[in-house]
Amino acid sequence: MRKKLNKLETKEVLEILKNLYPDAKSELNFTNPFELLIATILSAQSTDKRVNSITKDLFKEYKTPKDFLSLTTEELGEKIRSIGFFRNKSKNILSTCKILLEDYDGEVPKTREELIKLPGVGRKTANVVISNAFGKDAIAVDTHVFRVSNRIGIVKAKNVDETENQLMKNIDKDLWSDAHHWLIFHGRRICKARSPKCSECPLTNHCLYYKNVIQKEG
Repeated sequence: MRKKLNKLETKEVLEILKNLYPDAKSELNFTNPFELLIATILSAQSTDKRVNSITKDLFKEYKTPKDFLSLTTEELGEKIRSIGFFRNKSKNILSTCKILLEDYDGEVPKTREELIKLPGVGRKTANVVISNAFGKDAIAVDTHVFRVSNRIGIVKAKNVDETENQLMKNIDKDLWSDAHHWLIFHGRRICKARSPKCSECPLTNHCLYYKNVIQKEG
């Protein structure tokens, strides 16, 4: 039983995904790096659709770290109450805004190393920001990227850090950001967690999950 695709097969998979999702990009709505940072913090263990429904009004009234700091933790919590872990996220957002004002003149830092020091910002969130806001090559491993890349066989990893490291080794650097979006789109539309739509998937000739599990079950 094969456990992983080789580099050529990985390139072929990415080419198929590129053609399948030519316009793939972040589905979080934002107009600047600060909005993306806040939206990505909110998106942890939530959907982009839910986040967008909240930030649509939130960003109209609160546009800067200083604006957010006019709120108490409880007040912000009420505004984002419909999202998961809203209390922790409210606390982290206000703590992050305070640091942005005090240490970065209200601007979002442009390096991963600086971003991951902010409350509520892990490696995935930092990679989303540097990739989508600042155009740097990065792979943000969320639940979709983890699931899809391991199912297909682009990587064989036990956690998100291993997955990110293997993806960076197996994918050309100039494709990191695009590949991240292609894998997310595929995970949301076809390679779903509970009921993957293998009958609709154009990757079955490559996908190790399909060959090792689905075909054998059939």
